[in-house]
Amino acid sequence: MIKRIRGILAEADENKLCIDIAGICYEVNTSKTVCRKLSEKLGKEVELTIYHYLRIEKNKSIPIMIGFMEELERDFFEKFISISGIGPRAALRAFDKPVSLIAKAIEEGDLNFLNSLKGIGKQKAKQVVAQLQGKVGRFALIKTEKGKTSLQNADSFKDEEITQQAKQILKRLQYNPKEIDSLIKKAFERKPDMMATVEDLLNEIYYERR
Repeated sequence: MIKRIRGILAEADENKLCIDIAGICYEVNTSKTVCRKLSEKLGKEVELTIYHYLRIEKNKSIPIMIGFMEELERDFFEKFISISGIGPRAALRAFDKPVSLIAKAIEEGDLNFLNSLKGIGKQKAKQVVAQLQGKVGRFALIKTEKGKTSLQNADSFKDEEITQQAKQILKRLQYNPKEIDSLIKKAFERKPDMMATVEDLLNEIYYERR
């Protein structure tokens, strides 16, 4: 299983990248949003988190790699394709808007926004909300621009292990230390006995920031 790929960005179009690793070029499918973020990095080294699967066509299996900027984006993608009738290719077409905005729309039940995604009709939008609402708040914390939020420092917080995991995730999402401290502290103050997992904590932080 391929988890991550790093190499020189040799080519980029609307939904595909070519990553050159020691002279071997790997084709990586990706969303328009990722392509836009990487469009200025042609000829430079890039690193992508990979979702890997086999596409079956007649008598052959084709290995497919889908690239994401951040592990949380891949995690959200995996949740999205857990919806009946939404496979990897359909999900990738739908991801023509930032993951954070899609997650926010799911949590808020914004059917109009979800219906605006490619290939997601009204009934499918309702199905997405029905199955994922209340479970994807942490993905809405992913930053769409540089320099907007971060978590760190939890010595005085209740659950050190959960807090440390949340800190690592939020740090990767470019949240700064002061924001991290404040967001975690407020989340524990609001629901001190409800933080069984890091997902619970991140979801509560999302709801706090809405």
